Amino acid sequence: MKLLDGKVVIVTGASRGIGEAIALKLAEHGANIAFTYVSSDEKAKALEEKLQALGVKAKAYKSNAGVYSECETMVSDAVKEFGTIDVCVNNAGISKDNLLLRMTPEQWDDVMNINLKSVYNMTKQVIRPMMKARKGSIVNMSSIIGMRGNAGQSSYAASKAGIIGFTKSMAHELGSRNIRCNAIAPGFVETDMTHYLKEGEASKDFLQKIPLGRFGKAEEIADTTLYLASDMSSYVTGQVISVCGGLNI
Repeated sequence: MKLLDGKVVIVTGASRGIGEAIALKLAEHGANIAFTYVSSDEKAKALEEKLQALGVKAKAYKSNAGVYSECETMVSDAVKEFGTIDVCVNNAGISKDNLLLRMTPEQWDDVMNINLKSVYNMTKQVIRPMMKARKGSIVNMSSIIGMRGNAGQSSYAASKAGIIGFTKSMAHELGSRNIRCNAIAPGFVETDMTHYLKEGEASKDFLQKIPLGRFGKAEEIADTTLYLASDMSSYVTGQVISVCGGLNI
């Protein structure tokens, strides 16, 4: 059974890692995918072709989710192309880790813009077609670091914690319109952004803290996204689901 047959989904930051896994998973369940990317045209084109091979409509948009005007244009173009927006997955994110004493204002602002302001930018745009349809699901990508903090990651932790507060507020604001808003808090997931965690003694330290004893896979984050995007979670809103192997307990 395809859980998202014919639905239109936006996924930000989808050309690699967790975003790519989410786009592919939702397309496997029948969703038409509009996705954003900022760097590699080649990777975006490759993903577009993979998605279309699954029998769905798919289009890549070169758009920076941290820039309000670009989000405005992207969502407007996507609505013209696809007709509506049923689901928005705010996945775009970066990290520029540094101890606070060494962190520059530019590093702080970059992380805030891409991780947190992007969620405001995109959500403000997608709720218009969702309110018109009186239905929708917004899934925001937070992090276990936003719940527990981590030395050297104050900007990342603050941005991801902010997403949790924003998610809960949107659940209150949009619930009467049958629009749900939830967050996922991944733990340590194997992607090119976290490859360094698997090296040397640091890897053993991280694994010892995870009850399931392993790093997560991008596909496992995608499975949770599918649940929150679909009607399987029709009575779930304002929640933060930790997909972290038990790291948060």
